[in-house]
Formats: sequence, C-alpha cells, structure tokens
Amino acid sequence: MTRLPISNRDARRLLIAGQGLAAPRRRRLTRAGLLAMIDALGYVQVDSINTVERAHHMILFARNQTYRPAQLAHLLERERSLFENWTHDAAVIPTRFYPYWQARFVRERESLLARWRTWRREGFEDGMEDVLARVRDGGPVMARELGSGEAKNAQGWWDWHPSKTALEFLWRTGSLAVCRREGFQKVYDLAERVIPDEHLGSPPSDAGLVDWACRAALDRLGFATPGALADFWGKLSAAEAAAWCESRLGEAVIKADVETVAGGRSQPVYAAADIERRIAALPPVPGGIRVLSPFDPLIRDRQRTERLFGFRYRIEVFVPEAKRQFGYYVFPLLEKDRFIGRIDMKRGAGGETLDVTGLWLEPGLKFTPRRRAGLEDEIGRLAGFVGAGEVRFADGFVKAPPRSAH
Repeated sequence: MTRLPISNRDARRLLIAGQGLAAPRRRRLTRAGLLAMIDALGYVQVDSINTVERAHHMILFARNQTYRPAQLAHLLERERSLFENWTHDAAVIPTRFYPYWQARFVRERESLLARWRTWRREGFEDGMEDVLARVRDGGPVMARELGSGEAKNAQGWWDWHPSKTALEFLWRTGSLAVCRREGFQKVYDLAERVIPDEHLGSPPSDAGLVDWACRAALDRLGFATPGALADFWGKLSAAEAAAWCESRLGEAVIKADVETVAGGRSQPVYAAADIERRIAALPPVPGGIRVLSPFDPLIRDRQRTERLFGFRYRIEVFVPEAKRQFGYYVFPLLEKDRFIGRIDMKRGAGGETLDVTGLWLEPGLKFTPRRRAGLEDEIGRLAGFVGAGEVRFADGFVKAPPRSAH
C-alpha cells in the first residue's frame, strides 16, 4: 500500500485543530458547548498543582477564554454528563463513554491489584469490604474521614493509609465514583448513585473496547503510531493497536509518512482514512500567543512534540531545584503553529497578583514589541480568569535559554 506523505506544516495544523486550539477563543461558551469541547478532546487531565490555576481549568481556558470553572462543576456534579476516572492519569471524561470504562474495570482489576499490593501497601485489600460498606450505608465520604489511627505507607510520596488506598482502588476499578470535590479533595460514593442509569450495566466486549478505543483515538489525533494510539486512553497495548490498524487498512485506516520538523526524516504512522479531506478542511491557524498547561493534551506526547514542533519540554516538579533548567512548573507558549518558549509565573500571596518571574524564548527568536504586546494581552486575560487584579513582571524576567536544553 502506498504511503501518503503528510507535510510537517499539515501535521501541526491537524494536531492543533484536533486538540481544540483552532476554534474562536472568545465566543461565548455555554455548558453544552463545554461538554462538546471535552467530548471532542476525549478527556481533560486533572492535576493538583495550582501555581496559577489547576491544569484542567487552564486546559479549557486556553481553548475558550469565556470558560468558567462553575460550568465544569455543573456538568460533573449536577448534570452528571462528565465523570472522573483514569486515562493515563486522573481525568474528566464524558459520561457517555462510561460503558467503556466498565469494560476497562473488568480488564484491569487483577493486574492493578497485583501492582498495588507492592506499590501501595501489601494487604490493603483486606479492608476494602469495610470501606465499601461504610460508603454504602453512610453515604459519600472523603479519605480524611476514614483511617483514624491507621499507619501510613512511608514509602515514597504516596503517603496513603490503608483506607485511602482502598478508596482509590475501589474508584479505579468502578465500585466507587467521585461525586464531587471539596477544595480539591475527592468525595466518593457508590458508582450507581453517581453515574446515570442509562450508562450503567452495558459494557462492550474486550474486542469492542479495543475497536472503540482505537477508532476514537485516531479520530481525535488524525494520525498516530500504534504506541501513541494505544496510549491515548491509557487502555491498550501497542500490539493491540497495531493489530487493529492492520485489520482496518483501507476501511478506517491508511498508512502515511509524517514529515518531522525542519524537513527531517519522515515517521511512518497510521492515519484516518479521510485524512486528505481533513487536511483540506483545516481552518486557519489562529494568531496570538497562548499559555498552555504543562498537562495540555497538545504536548502530552513529549516525543511527538519534539518531532513535529522542535520543542523540548519537560516538567521539572520532581527535579531538585539546583538542577532545574527553567523552573518548578513553567508554561509552554504557543504562537500560531509553533512553540516560542516557556514562562514561569505564579499567583502572589493572597492571589491578588500574577507574578511573572522568567521567560525563555526558543533560540533565534526575539522578544519584539509586537510579541511582548501579545504576551501581555494573554497574561492579562489569564490574570482576570484566576482573579488576580495585577500582573507584575520581575526585573530581568527575559532569560537566555540554557544551552543544555536544546
């Protein structure tokens, strides 16, 4: 089968559009529009770090600047059209996908149990029935309400007592669901009291799960290696994804070669069968600068980001301060269809200011007056979103990138 060539420019545009970054940013976003946005993305990762705003809120704000967190809370906690569970990490997911998670719960329970016996705490499952009974009889519960007097696991930073471990395992395997959050703490309840009835009790077969996961991932990515396809939902192996692609050649899938950055060597991928139509229908790449979350889906695949955009990004949260190249939690900057650098900023004490302490542009780029105006406009809108009344740029905030970063 002849392989379709996809230029680097078209590959970037496909990913940017497919990840919701080509839509108008200031068109009024309704709750229905927000649900459609998340459905189109597939999921939105949730993370606890909050130097400016939590990752899920920044991901959504980067796509529409009229987004407000109360809209997401309504969909999660009242409408129940979204639920929280696991992809490759904790995520907000459209509830219409829940049957596929039920299939995943069955598929992964034993392997997850084996891993957690050593990773979390051996024997934690002994108390799972008691924890489940507590929720069944006593209603929604937070981890802090359980485990009084229990010893915590002192290994690593996952400092969980056995009841907390049991709660998380029961959530990850579908007995419990997150009904809401208080602060950022999960509140757990029985899944059947959280997930609407129409989404319960009808999981697909294992083959149906593989077919859906591959089709849905390829639809959102446009093109992918088997590994990237498998990793999209965190459900499959690369071998399963490769077998699915080969079995669907000519129907849903074609073979393609994607040009890497700067005319580099092409990478063999599988692409959606209608990829040429998609490329022809791509909207123009929006102008301006966007601040992305470190967990934005556009850059989740760090190797793909390097191959297609020539941008190397690593989060340095777990890197000792003295060894960091940029900062604890720096934000990538996207300008049109390229990454121009990264920025370090955080809310000041009391949250009344947004303090910009570092900006590193990519080699060869200049901080022109036009680029500065675009950045200040973007940071100003972000400050308004997080409730900071003032943006403060530190003296000398424009930095030279470290040589070892490139």
